[in-house]
Formats: sequence, C-alpha cells, structure tokens
Amino acid sequence: MALEHAILVALSEQSGSGYELARRFDKSIGFFWAATHQQIYRVLKRMDDLGWVESESVAQSGRPDKKVYCVTDTGRGELGDWIATSSAPGPLREELALKIRAAEHGDLGALLAEVARHRDRHAERLELFRHLEKRDFAAPTALSGTALHQYLVLRGGIRVEEGFTEWCTEVLDALSAEHERQATS
Repeated sequence: MALEHAILVALSEQSGSGYELARRFDKSIGFFWAATHQQIYRVLKRMDDLGWVESESVAQSGRPDKKVYCVTDTGRGELGDWIATSSAPGPLREELALKIRAAEHGDLGALLAEVARHRDRHAERLELFRHLEKRDFAAPTALSGTALHQYLVLRGGIRVEEGFTEWCTEVLDALSAEHERQATS
C-alpha cells in the first residue's frame, strides 16, 4: 500500500489540512500505517498534482491561511481501483523474532529484557485499543458504513496486540526456564 491510499482513506472520512491529517495519523491510522508529517505534506502535493485531491485556502485568525484538502472524483476512482486490486499478504518482518532465533549466540538475560519490553509495549497498545473500542464503539452490532469499517480495523489491531502479547509471554516463559537451566549448569 502506498501512503497515497492511506491519505485517500483519511480524507474520504473527513477533509482536512496537512496538519490535521498528521494528527489523525498520530492517533488512529498511524497505528496501522505510519508516516511523518513531512511525508504527508510531500504526498499531498503529489496527489494534488495527480488530481486525486484538491485544496481550498481557509483563513485563520492570527495565523497563516491553511489548505484544507478533500478527495476529488479522480481520487475516489483511484481509491476504488486500489480497493479492488488483489494484494498479497505482507511479509512478517519482526526484528525481535530474528533476535530470538539467534538467542544462543548472545546474552540470554539481555534478550529476556528485550522481549519483556516488547510485551509491555504491545500490552500498552492493547489497553489503548480496548479503551478506544469501549469509548467509540459501545454498540458494535448497530454500526454501519465508516464507523463499522473503523471498528473492524480496530478489532484487527486488538487481535494482533493480543496475539503478540501472548507470544511474548510464551517466549519469556520458555527462555526464562532455559536461562535458569543455564545458570544452574
């Protein structure tokens, strides 16, 4: 997926300035597709040149005018074409898995600390996702349209974080036992 498509999705849900888009990426879409503020502004310019978005200058009190972007018909067509395009599942690239694979060649205690750090980070994200689910989607069976689609992506994030947290706990249990055996040998 290109950043262009993530921006088209965001702007299809709600028009906004580059700054507002960056804030939305920081709070929601960024959990699944990361982009820096500079990347967003650079891609918005390219999308404007392609005719996928258009902007309107909006005056602000005490500040420079801002450009508010919205998706054009051409952009909606591009988004529709992208949605209909078949894509292969992305490869799982997880540096932690590679470190675990190489555990016998390093400091097992340091690796245990790294796995615990990852587990804690994923558990924090899981807690945040569950909070968002409870706050924003109290009645999931009544959802439709954009709200349903956002909820389904959030549920996917919850499942991923549950799985990763459980996997890290399993790794910690197994490597801790191995570490103890090595310490007593």
